[in-house]
Amino acid sequence: MDQAAPTAGAVPATAAPATAAPATATTYQYTGNPLFRDLHTADPAPLVVGDTLYLYVGHDEAAEGQMFNITEWLAFSTKDMKTWTAHGPVMQPTDFSWVSRDAWASQVTEKDGRFWFYTAVEHDPEQGSQGKAIGVAVADNPLGPFRDAKGSALVRNEDTQGPHSWDDIDPTVWTEEDGISWLIWGNANIYMAKLAPDMISFDGPIRQIELPDFEEGPWIFKRGDMYYLAYASMDKTISPDERISYATAPAITGPWTWRGEITGAAANSFTIHPGIAEFKGEWYLFYHVGTLDVGDLEGGLGRRAVAVERMTFDEDGLINPVTQTETGILPLP
Repeated sequence: MDQAAPTAGAVPATAAPATAAPATATTYQYTGNPLFRDLHTADPAPLVVGDTLYLYVGHDEAAEGQMFNITEWLAFSTKDMKTWTAHGPVMQPTDFSWVSRDAWASQVTEKDGRFWFYTAVEHDPEQGSQGKAIGVAVADNPLGPFRDAKGSALVRNEDTQGPHSWDDIDPTVWTEEDGISWLIWGNANIYMAKLAPDMISFDGPIRQIELPDFEEGPWIFKRGDMYYLAYASMDKTISPDERISYATAPAITGPWTWRGEITGAAANSFTIHPGIAEFKGEWYLFYHVGTLDVGDLEGGLGRRAVAVERMTFDEDGLINPVTQTETGILPLP
């Protein structure tokens, strides 16, 4: 897709096709939300490595009349939250030989010096399964190249008893101090399982977590001794759109206590997706909205745009409500 002329906001220093890694890296200066104004991005997944924050997103490319068309995962990085570098695509769904389409939500995690990419895709029905599945890829650095680490799905639709064919989506991963890693995922139902040391199989059963109004998009993190599980929630008596709620627990295995809402519905988007990270002493909530027009394509459900806000905690460790704004994290020092 050709890039349109950028609007005010994060302005690219050089132009390059969004579907190919640029020969000269495109850079953006952050001047408010959304972060990137010349292409549609969704499902933000931050990863901090040393002095750099990497942000992985799906590239929304829905045309008029399409609900979703997400063909690749893109990566961006920053060292100061001011200047962002676009690194182009890091992987496409068809890089998994058993996948037919759909670069849905993902998360990258570092373990033992390697970078593990867990993501939701559409399984090729001619290869033994139908519906959404979770794949895992691996690379030796945060920008890839990522390759299929398993050669088959880590989770297939048949592996869980969900209400529909897309209940196995939106993986989030956490590694304990003892080196044990856990995967959490789901839509309508939320599942979790202990990962084996190889990071491409499970060491134990898949079990279900009970969370009020859970819809999709879980994101696991820890602060001090408290575990937090943020997620896209839905209560149609409040809103027909998703919001971001959260629960806390003393251990990753629970018990989980619902703590309420972090932020409300995204502007002009039925979906919202949390990605949370601490970077250089500040906590950030990444999410997406549907307000960005690119060329003649208006923002909306299949054409979303990533935004960011600061996130703070009260004296008991609970998350203070976050207001979604156009100014975002401005002013920056």
